[in-house]
Parts: sequence; structure tokens; C-alpha cells
Amino acid sequence: MKSETKPFKTYSAKPSDVTRSWYVIDASDAPLGRVATRIATLLTGKEKPMFTSHIDCGDFVIVINAKDTIVTGKKATDKIYYRHSGFPGGIKQRTFTEQMEKDPTHAIFHAVRGMLPVNKLRDERLARLKIYTDADHKHEAQKPTTLSLKSDAKKSADVKKVEE
Repeated sequence: MKSETKPFKTYSAKPSDVTRSWYVIDASDAPLGRVATRIATLLTGKEKPMFTSHIDCGDFVIVINAKDTIVTGKKATDKIYYRHSGFPGGIKQRTFTEQMEKDPTHAIFHAVRGMLPVNKLRDERLARLKIYTDADHKHEAQKPTTLSLKSDAKKSADVKKVEE
């Protein structure tokens, strides 16, 4: 006689089940790519056990000190941001340094947008991203949790030293 066991049911989050937290990330702690990946992970909610791909489970992210964003190597001069006016021959370009002088928040927004999946949820997720050029922000009432990326950057530097 077989004992009948019921199969496990797959959990699928509902929009009413989602609870959103607020996080503060300092952009001057780590290089642009590391900051952007951490932000994209928080916006999608992939670290939550309730993650469901078709439901927006992500949190709010506040980025401070965007003007102090770090890039490694020669990216400050070699990384180029393109835009187009829509007219023939209307392509414009800026280097990372020129972009940081014009609008430092755009570099972080552009990097995070490129790391989010291209679907109907992307605009909602980007709406929860708040980027500020300096250390002041207007979201103290939400009691955000500060996340430090310095330890992550230090760990990766230690790993590189061990490998060499």
C-alpha cells in the first residue's frame, strides 16, 4: 500500500502580499557597475523569498552622492553616452566625465535601467529609484535602511589579491 503524499505547491506572490522597504545606497562607496547591480537586485526583489517574476516585489532605493560616482580604468574618458534627436545626422555623444558635469544622476539611472529586465514592470521599478547628487534626501520619514557597499568592494579586492 502506497502512502499518498501531496506534492508541494509552488508559492506565487500576489500584489497584496508585497511589502516594500526603503534602502539608502551611497554611490561613492563602490564602482558604478557594482552599485547599479545592487540597486537592480533591490528594485526587482530577487533577494526576497517571495520573489515571483511577474509580480513587482522590489523595494524603494535612495541613491545619495551621485556626483561622487566612481568608475575604474579609462572609463571616465572612454565610456560614451549616446542620444539622438530623431533627425538625420542628429546623433549626439558625451563622455562619462562630461555627463557627470551635466547631470550626475543620469549615469546611475542609465546603468540601472540597462540591468533591469525589459518588460512591463521596468517603468514601475525605475519609479521607485530616487537618485540625489549629494548626501541630502527628503525620505527620512520612511526610515530607510543604509546599505554599505564598501565591504563588498573590499571582499572582491581581497579575492583578487589571493588569486594573484
